[in-house]
Amino acid sequence: MVSNSQSFSNVQTAIDFNSIKNLTTDEAKAVDQLIINELSSDVILINQMGHYIVGNGGKRLRPMLLLLAAKALGEVGKNHLVLAAVIEFIHTATLLHDDVVDESDLRRGKESANAVWGNAASVLVGDYLYSSAFEMMVRTGNMRVMEILSKTTTAIAEGEVLQLLNCNNPETTEAKYLEVIARKTAILFSAATRLSAVIVGASAAIEEGLAQYGQHLGIAFQLIDDALDYKASKEDLGKNLGDDLAEGKPTLPLIYAIQKGDKNQAEIIIDAIKNSNRNAFNEVYAIVRSTQAIAYTEHRADEEAEKAINALNVLPDSRYKEALILLAKFSVQRNY
Repeated sequence: MVSNSQSFSNVQTAIDFNSIKNLTTDEAKAVDQLIINELSSDVILINQMGHYIVGNGGKRLRPMLLLLAAKALGEVGKNHLVLAAVIEFIHTATLLHDDVVDESDLRRGKESANAVWGNAASVLVGDYLYSSAFEMMVRTGNMRVMEILSKTTTAIAEGEVLQLLNCNNPETTEAKYLEVIARKTAILFSAATRLSAVIVGASAAIEEGLAQYGQHLGIAFQLIDDALDYKASKEDLGKNLGDDLAEGKPTLPLIYAIQKGDKNQAEIIIDAIKNSNRNAFNEVYAIVRSTQAIAYTEHRADEEAEKAINALNVLPDSRYKEALILLAKFSVQRNY
């Protein structure tokens, strides 16, 4: 049985995400308006798809992290707003490309863009969003910003390729899987929080502390996503249960279950991963539960959330620092 001294993911105290989000309401509205303005194109399909994706729910977590960190350091400036929009554009572009690669037909409870407009349009509009993000970041006139974000997008692409190489490979180790999510998911969280410090010329210690906060938070967030694929409802999750299995992705619950299950259980999961067999979901689900794989995944997420919180020691106490702490706890307590 997995135990955890912090066990953020198992506590019963509900964290009100909206109360955290409300701390950046005015700034978030400005970012949303900036996003709308930047999506204005004389190519109608770009307008349609861009608004569909950006307006299709979502927590806007990455821009919010940048804004909260900026407030924890003093105030939100114009360049913070621009970079918050840039981060959301990059994130949205990755979602468009992800759904094509994964052949997903559901995103946040609605039809994915590729299901509505097709794969070619999704890839090309994703490219447009990437290009727009770089055009916007140039306006900051800060070479360090461009260096961070260019390295970030490169790392995301590397993470996508590594994930593709791991697909249908049941021999993927926990270390290899964590490398994928560090690059594919966590790096953009880290860039968001790091940039809040870069823009105001904060000390190297503060910049690194915020970057580490974002990195560990991003890993925790993805690990809980992995767990939710085997415990959430379709309505809460906003996608089909078993999508990871259907895509042949050896996520942490599966990797752990293979290690801890008996020979027959391991063979069932190995076969399901090799053959992207969604039909085996119920069997795999039972094995994942019986081997405590979800509890282990949540335990690892709790460890990352704790590291994220500890990284905030570089910040002075404020309600914005407290909000960042609560976000780390929320990331492992959520059910969607």
